[in-house]
Amino acid sequence: MYFRGVNLWSVLVAAVSTMVIGFLWYSPLLFARPWMVLMGYDPDDKSKLDEMRKGAGKNYAIAFIVSLISALVLGKLIELRPRSPLHGTWIAFAVWLGFVSTVQLTDALFSKKPFRLYAINTGYQLVCYLVMGTILAAWAS
Repeated sequence: MYFRGVNLWSVLVAAVSTMVIGFLWYSPLLFARPWMVLMGYDPDDKSKLDEMRKGAGKNYAIAFIVSLISALVLGKLIELRPRSPLHGTWIAFAVWLGFVSTVQLTDALFSKKPFRLYAINTGYQLVCYLVMGTILAAWAS
């Protein structure tokens, strides 16, 4: 199943991979506590945590749709000249470096967010893009 030369199954798998990475990245196993503190949340305030969880379903749904769009666009860039999964990884890195990290850094600077918060968030995006690029290129080549 293809859309404009891009395998839609690879787009779906790539988008799902970002959700799995996100659940792990922002879990207590990795960065949940420092992320919450840097965002101004008290990780020990159970009522605030419950309040945050109430709107999480809608946010996850929107995040998944956005991941599908990112994967489709990245897949189209990779489809233009697929060579190997490593080639897809490099294209994904270039997209992250040139667009994602720069936009996030500008936001962090003007929002006066701590650099560590930027590093956690853009690190997550880097891992997601590298995994998506690899998946998409593996199915395109």
